[in-house]
Amino acid sequence: MADEFILETEGLTKEFAGFFAVRDVTLKVRRGSIHALIGPNGAGKTTCFNLLTKFLKPSAGKILYKGQDITAMAPADVARMGLVRSFQISAVFPHMTALENVRVALQRQQGSSFDFWRSKSVLNRFNERARELLNDVGLSEFANTPAVEMPYGRKRALEIATTLALDPEMMLLDEPMAGMGHEDIDKIAALIKRISAKYTILMVEHNLSVVANLSDIITVLTRGQVLAQGHYSELTKDERVKEAYLGAGHG
Repeated sequence: MADEFILETEGLTKEFAGFFAVRDVTLKVRRGSIHALIGPNGAGKTTCFNLLTKFLKPSAGKILYKGQDITAMAPADVARMGLVRSFQISAVFPHMTALENVRVALQRQQGSSFDFWRSKSVLNRFNERARELLNDVGLSEFANTPAVEMPYGRKRALEIATTLALDPEMMLLDEPMAGMGHEDIDKIAALIKRISAKYTILMVEHNLSVVANLSDIITVLTRGQVLAQGHYSELTKDERVKEAYLGAGHG
């Protein structure tokens, strides 16, 4: 079935003056799955993400989202179709409360842009949905806390809430656990697992225990190319993966 895969690439390539950051990458992300993209530093993961969300134009290849060719589309158009990258599109305003941050994101989703001069009564329309989203990510008690005063892990949860406000079908999470302590990692991992019931997730993540626990399928990149793909248990037995990634001080 064609609609079994929500996102597909064919021969995706990005060349910078003779250097191939991504080369002939074919990726299939199954609808409703958590799919992880892993690999050593310089493997091409971030370039791949930038290609998928249209912040970079590919040198060659095709990107299909929900069966539609999005290779030549603008980033905003792709986001409107429901393919949204967190921690990039969802900047948090530090001096706004958690509730205000989510409300602004909901306003943007409604096409209201950043009309800060609009009356409070207009913005209050979004309050109920904003509170639901904060509850979804476990931040109800932080509704009236300015983002700048929130602990790091909770700020990340707020970024996820503002991404969910954009009503995505598929979320791309770029290193969601970066810079976190164990307690925060556990909370955000549980949150990602919870939201994956409703959304397809593609994530780049360095923390292999998180990848092992969360991912339905993993694609390993090295030197811009797909080295292997499969379940974590299969990949840990693959000698090429061990040599390129797990054995390189990341295990």
